[in-house]
Amino acid sequence: MKQSRLMSLVESVANVMIGYGIAVVTQILIFPVFGLHTTLGQNLKMGAVFTVVSIARSFALRRLFEAIRLGTTRPPLDASGGHVCRPLPYRRDFGPDIRRGQVSKR
Repeated sequence: MKQSRLMSLVESVANVMIGYGIAVVTQILIFPVFGLHTTLGQNLKMGAVFTVVSIARSFALRRLFEAIRLGTTRPPLDASGGHVCRPLPYRRDFGPDIRRGQVSKR
């Protein structure tokens, strides 16, 4: 089943928001062990920056793997911004006599 871009984004945001809470709690517990003393506000701000980066990374990777899974890419756009619809050539059209850009005469 194919996942839509919107649902990919929703999944990524939910995943990262849960991770954000875990990260902030972890920072509060671990930073003092390494001699780093930050306020709650600083921890929240650092977590927010990493969260935005993580959402973008997660979304991009999800879309990449979805494209790999489907083995497809988006068709090129024409001058009006719409997708170019070209008929796919038949397997027999890939012979040595057919050059790029030519259409089968069958």
